[in-house]
Amino acid sequence: MNIPMTAPRAVASAPPSPTPRPRLRGFTAESVFVGRSLRHSLRDGESLLMAILLPVMLMLMFTWVFGGAIDPSGAYVDYVVPGIILTCAGFGASSTAVYVANDMRTGVIDRFRTMPLRAGAVLTGHVVASVLRNLFATAIVIGVGILVGFRPTASLVEWIALTGLIALYILAITYLFAAIGLAAGSPEGANGYGFVLLFLPYLSSAFVPVASMPAWLQPVAAHQPITPIVETIRGLLTDAPLQGEPWWAIGWCLVILLAAVAWGAWLFRRKSARR
Repeated sequence: MNIPMTAPRAVASAPPSPTPRPRLRGFTAESVFVGRSLRHSLRDGESLLMAILLPVMLMLMFTWVFGGAIDPSGAYVDYVVPGIILTCAGFGASSTAVYVANDMRTGVIDRFRTMPLRAGAVLTGHVVASVLRNLFATAIVIGVGILVGFRPTASLVEWIALTGLIALYILAITYLFAAIGLAAGSPEGANGYGFVLLFLPYLSSAFVPVASMPAWLQPVAAHQPITPIVETIRGLLTDAPLQGEPWWAIGWCLVILLAAVAWGAWLFRRKSARR
């Protein structure tokens, strides 16, 4: 009996594995996300406008409405401008929490994580863009303060030191707001949680001397982070006496920055792993 011979079947070869895309080198990813955040800021002009208008309105209100009652000599504007600078930084940095929370809700961060880039580059983009926005807004606030009577006596070296301290403070508080954006469940929640931090300047020496506060509140106001920062800014701008405030100011900024970076990195890994 003849057995029909069949041709051997061709064994299907496995498809070649895709070649992994090389990771971006240097700070290419960070620069891309900084540009992305800046473009979003320009498109969201209302947030940038409010970050400038609110501190300016506060300065005009404290100078023209309350200033005469606080200091009839008219010198209150020299006292209040450093506090307005920190308030401006807080208002501007608070939008970072909303931007980060919105990225988490829409899933855009998960899509970025599938690309060959550092996972935290998107957060770095938000933070750096916020620092640039807030430095611009701070310059406008100082300019308006000069128009309403503020007369700084800082030298060139003091202006450089002042810019460095303000940039460090903005960097620290922006990273903190970015971590709050990761922790919040929605952009609305991030906005609410971040709003609590905006009250800290009012519990410091930003607007009135600590000695004028009730006795039970003075230790809180004297030992919270904002007071040494605002006193250092005031001393650099107006030659007010400085003792150990600059070291406390730098120390508080570094502590807030390191804690916010660690908390944000932990939240980023934790939330990304759940998706």
